[in-house]
Amino acid sequence: MAVNNIPICDDLLFHSDRGIQYASKEFTTAIANPLITQSMSRKGNCWDNAVAESFFKSLKTECVYRNNFTTRKEAELGSQPFSGD
Repeated sequence: MAVNNIPICDDLLFHSDRGIQYASKEFTTAIANPLITQSMSRKGNCWDNAVAESFFKSLKTECVYRNNFTTRKEAELGSQPFSGD
């Protein structure tokens, strides 16, 4: 969704775990762009992505799980303000 909606103007590093969704041909084709470099955690090393995973867990806890979005569009637009508590 991001690749289709946000123009990529600078080099972008996409780092993920080795999940099948990120290794699939469909996904790698979707992010095929000379400005995008795909990076994956090393096999058997769950700590490679720990900082990013911790950040996104906090982000979801603060911005998603505390809100009741009535529609998907409302969630996409971030209609509920972030309290910063």
